[in-house]
Amino acid sequence: MTEPLTPMPEDWQRALTVVAHPDDLEYGAAAAVARWTGQGKWVGYVLATSGEAGIDTLPPAECGPLREAEQRAAAAEVGVDVVEFLGHPDGLVSYGVALRRDIAAAIRRHRPELVIVGNHHDTWSGGGLNTADHTATGRAAIDAVRDAANRWLFPESGPAWSGVRWVAVDSSPRSTHGVDIGAVFERGVASLAAHRAYLTALGDNPMADPAQFLRGMAETVATRYPGATLATSFELLAM
Repeated sequence: MTEPLTPMPEDWQRALTVVAHPDDLEYGAAAAVARWTGQGKWVGYVLATSGEAGIDTLPPAECGPLREAEQRAAAAEVGVDVVEFLGHPDGLVSYGVALRRDIAAAIRRHRPELVIVGNHHDTWSGGGLNTADHTATGRAAIDAVRDAANRWLFPESGPAWSGVRWVAVDSSPRSTHGVDIGAVFERGVASLAAHRAYLTALGDNPMADPAQFLRGMAETVATRYPGATLATSFELLAM
């Protein structure tokens, strides 16, 4: 039997999300972000890439700026106005010092208490294989939380920040905590729908229908979260 999810802590004021691509947050955490910004909390987005290799029919030089614009529009739908792109190559993100340095610098700039990262595990909850960009970015972000707290690492990126209390792994196959998103579900749908060019390029893929796809996921998660009809989940790591 799958264990019930515990409510995510909400006694914090600042969160930073770190994911690989535009749309990564919208397929998981965006509705939770809408809930939190609605509570008056600050949430910022950091993306390792601009998603420039994500649409087969568009060359990267054209695709990257388009996807950045769509990501900013998606963030605005859930109350986020700080969206940063680190410029690592889409599809070729490499775990290493350079990525850790860039993420640690973002953590020091924004001084969050909660860092939300994409799924860094080798698989998804349904058993499907994860991608290299996702695993590299998630793992680097977790390490960068510790890097940001060490004043002897990357001193050029500003004063150390040791105030991160938790890392929350979005869409983890090892999820431990849940968020009731019933009241903000439609804002999450609107956030994903802002990725118009990307969704159009998906054709008849089920992931191209934001409302249907997200509702199916949220209803499934809610079976583990007592009292919720729509929910999203995270694996919570105490730092």
